[in-house]
Amino acid sequence: MAATLTRERFVGPEWVFERKLDGIRLLAFKSGQEVRLLSRNQLPQNAHYPAFAAAVAALPCEEAILDGEAVGGWEDRLEAGYYLFDVMWLDGRDLTQLPLSARREVLARLPLSPPLRLVERVEDAAPWDLACREGWEGVVAKRLDSGYEQRRSPHWLKMKCEATEELVVGGFTEPRGKRAGLGALLLGYFDHGEFVFAGKVGTGFDSALLLELRGLCGALEIAATPFTKATGLPRHGAHWVRPEMVVEVAFMEWTDHGKLRHPRFVRVRPDKSAREVVRGTP
Repeated sequence: MAATLTRERFVGPEWVFERKLDGIRLLAFKSGQEVRLLSRNQLPQNAHYPAFAAAVAALPCEEAILDGEAVGGWEDRLEAGYYLFDVMWLDGRDLTQLPLSARREVLARLPLSPPLRLVERVEDAAPWDLACREGWEGVVAKRLDSGYEQRRSPHWLKMKCEATEELVVGGFTEPRGKRAGLGALLLGYFDHGEFVFAGKVGTGFDSALLLELRGLCGALEIAATPFTKATGLPRHGAHWVRPEMVVEVAFMEWTDHGKLRHPRFVRVRPDKSAREVVRGTP
């Protein structure tokens, strides 16, 4: 079961929150004293984590399938170990159809000792804010009434701490429907003389700001695209501008294709020089 990335922020009695660990996902299959540790893509991991396999083998049960994450010393203020957050099978019982709350009770009754550890609940009015203050990657929200699904599920939601980046406006799109000003800003950064397309941002604006940005972009408008390295540019309805205006955006992460994931507009940065903007600018 995998978590779905979300920008929503909420709490509720039907949800439980856990720290999002930056480790290696491990499934443990126990049959008697034999234990198989597999990665998420089904690669054997026993050779990498012999202590974890031995600890699972020592559990007082004949059969078990456990889900968790192997964490090493790279996690700040978190002891190394195999952090368990779910159990799908125990001594002949298929637990996948039970709600998470019941599976967690079963898991909590197992006598875990280091290097086996139970992932603890995050109790806070705004768990995602706590995660960012503590320097974690984020939190995972899980529905207490959800079964265990072998897919990326909407019942497990990743709430990552947002990153911020300064980028240069290279164009914009026309608004649609009742929206005023512009649809989205087309953003990029400089890399060894190339102006690289980084994606578009179309959220984080109010109507007044959209009109203001349209005016600012209009004063810089040019006939051809300034992007010299780009995939995924709009094919129709795009306007191009001289790459001189710097803006700050918040976003979840960079995609594998070098684009912003779930960006939102923060502000214009008139104090920044466009030519100094590279990927990773603080």
